[in-house]
Amino acid sequence: MDTAAASSDTGLGLTVLFSIVALFGVVGMFVAGLTGDQFVAAVGFAAALIAASLAVSATHLFG
Repeated sequence: MDTAAASSDTGLGLTVLFSIVALFGVVGMFVAGLTGDQFVAAVGFAAALIAASLAVSATHLFG
């Protein structure tokens, strides 16, 4: 009996993409920390948090 699993690089690609977006959010938080702008820090934090959770989800869904 032969069983084969189709593998795809979609999970890895999405994980890398969302990790890069999360890093941009972290950079935004860092810049906002230097300038003191709380709104930019909040947007950066939200972007980093959402992108990181999507990166983990992509790994589990397509990995």
